[in-house]
Amino acid sequence: MRFGKKTAFAALMAASALVMAGCAGGGDIIEEGGTDGGGSNDGEMYIALVSKGFQHQFWQAVKKGAEQKAEELGVKITFEGPAAETEIAQQLEMLTTAIDKNPDAIAYAALDPEACVAPLEQAKSKDIPVVYFDAPCNGDVGLSLSATDGKVAGALAAEHMAELIGGEGEVAIVGHSQINSTGVERRDGFVEKIEADYPNIEIVDIQYGDGDHLKSADIAKAMIAAYPDLKGIYGTNEGSAIGVVNAVGELGLEKGKLTIVGFDSGSAQLEAIKNGTMAGAITQDPIGIGEQVVQAAYDAANGDAVEEFYDTGSYWYDATNMEDPDIAAVLYE
Repeated sequence: MRFGKKTAFAALMAASALVMAGCAGGGDIIEEGGTDGGGSNDGEMYIALVSKGFQHQFWQAVKKGAEQKAEELGVKITFEGPAAETEIAQQLEMLTTAIDKNPDAIAYAALDPEACVAPLEQAKSKDIPVVYFDAPCNGDVGLSLSATDGKVAGALAAEHMAELIGGEGEVAIVGHSQINSTGVERRDGFVEKIEADYPNIEIVDIQYGDGDHLKSADIAKAMIAAYPDLKGIYGTNEGSAIGVVNAVGELGLEKGKLTIVGFDSGSAQLEAIKNGTMAGAITQDPIGIGEQVVQAAYDAANGDAVEEFYDTGSYWYDATNMEDPDIAAVLYE
């Protein structure tokens, strides 16, 4: 299934497998690692969310949004993910365990879009509706994706990088993944925008640090050494961007000498922007992603129509607009 923008998609499910009962009243949030058996034995709708991770503030914000929507809808959820976004096997084990609990719906964010195909076919065979958030799995099992349009967001980062460096010079990218869709789309959106509109800017290097700030810092330091005329580095997620910030600090570079454009927010990036180390970043709406995916799972479980893609938006922020109410609402510590 290809997840395009705002394509109406009728999630018509077998009614006998999807009728839910007892969906009114207060929600019941199960913390990650909970031992609840799930399913609908207690008559309450149960939605299992398997995330790409827990280590970044981004995922904590997604979890918060999911919990808020679950409370509003009166459904029970679990929200869990591996310790690191490189732990594909652990995430697949969580997915398999979630399927075994026979939830009323599964919400999944794919670390590896191919490795999840077989487990989700098992969910399909059990008539468990599947929706995605942040990054989809390949195949045709998923009904809906709630996420940021990564290519639009990457292009927005490119526009601001180009403006900040005066429309010319060398830049590099520290990516967080060349497998999952968020890493690929944020990279490609940036690259395609630079190549299309800024002929005097050259992207001299693209490397991947798995979203780990230590690994990303080492990559950034190597780039700075290899390209002494480098004007800017774009970090495609929270860990990548903080790695670049840390590299600049460890090398003792003057703040602002290297233009750093990041992605996501989190306390470290917010502080780096405030103190002038980072020029700005693209923020998503992770709380909105969490809210939307639970709504989509709820609708799919009830046999209602869901859209193929819910774009929850992307926004540029820097020291000049961080306090604006519309921007402050999508920043998270």
